[in-house]
Amino acid sequence: MRPIRPTLAAASIAAVLALAATACGPSEDNAGGLPSASAGESADGKITIPDDLKDQLKEHGIDLDKWKNGEWKNWEKDKWLREAKDFVNPIIEDLWDPDRMREAEKPPEKPVDNDISGDEGVTDPTPEPVKAQAVKAPYHSSAAEAGKVFFDGPQGSMVCSATVVKDPTNPGKSNMVWTAGHCVHAGKSGGWYRNIAFVPSYNDSAKSTAELEKAPKEQIAPYGVWWGDWAQTSDQWISQGAETGGQGAPFDFAVIHVTPEKGSTGKSLEETVGSALPVDFDAPAVPEIDTMAATGYPAAPPYDGQKLFQCADKPGRLSLSANDPTMYRIGCTMTGGSSGGGWVAKGQDGKPALVSNTSIGPVTAGWLAGPRLGDEAKGIYDAVSKKFAGQ
Repeated sequence: MRPIRPTLAAASIAAVLALAATACGPSEDNAGGLPSASAGESADGKITIPDDLKDQLKEHGIDLDKWKNGEWKNWEKDKWLREAKDFVNPIIEDLWDPDRMREAEKPPEKPVDNDISGDEGVTDPTPEPVKAQAVKAPYHSSAAEAGKVFFDGPQGSMVCSATVVKDPTNPGKSNMVWTAGHCVHAGKSGGWYRNIAFVPSYNDSAKSTAELEKAPKEQIAPYGVWWGDWAQTSDQWISQGAETGGQGAPFDFAVIHVTPEKGSTGKSLEETVGSALPVDFDAPAVPEIDTMAATGYPAAPPYDGQKLFQCADKPGRLSLSANDPTMYRIGCTMTGGSSGGGWVAKGQDGKPALVSNTSIGPVTAGWLAGPRLGDEAKGIYDAVSKKFAGQ
């Protein structure tokens, strides 16, 4: 099996470096640390950086002017911020232009064992593959909460999928996005990825790759580009997470708080897209769930990462270790790029709710597995919400 991981851009892309993963602890303490690098806006909508933030960045060896001129490509160990409190993501306006977004699609080749069986814990039989179905366009009408995450790391420009979720301290005005931990932080081998941005309803009209080559940014990103001004993932992903083998996968989740690239429009992400999903941290046991639907932008062949797909299946259980929570697993043919995409099931109130996200899957692309969201995930979600309460 091979883990579903962020997709790697072609090596020919000029001046592009990337990786992906997030890790921040679930406690409120981890919600502190450096303020957003996008704090403050000038009258013309361009992002400005307060002097005190510039000073804090310089303590980590980051000169903002040099950063925006390409210093972000420096992945030396002492330049790659790793700790939960040290997330920084300065906005570089128009970095994610149509070509760069379209080309950030090639998945990495990272073979692992073809069978992650459950010698310990509870693992149900491997599900039969379920062919992913194209989501009906326009995506905004079919799955308004879904979108793509773009980011950079040492190996190139990469992509994941993500979901707009509700913010309990800002009801109706959420700027929170749910994705996989490995889409914001590299885990035990590295630190925070850079230039993390979310594009809701990417390629909303489901244009072909050829059509996208001539499409303006307004058609590719009809609801704008939203940069992460804070991200948080689990301590377990930061300390254990790996690109292959499933290490850290039961805790492979993250929350990104976002802000519009061009400055405030007076509307939140939720208001802009018109929807956000609640998150259920106490979903029913697997035998009680009739179906789960996973949504994402698969980019490895036979897909090209430009269109939104979905799989629906009755979930089973996958245990990677007796010491870790058992994961959900469904049959699905989606490939790399679908990582971080939301899994939706009926919540306790019978209404749709996000209950997991895509974390891993085999090289044969016959199934996907996602973490069970419990206290650790709720702690991260609540911490990000409280950090931006009233904003």
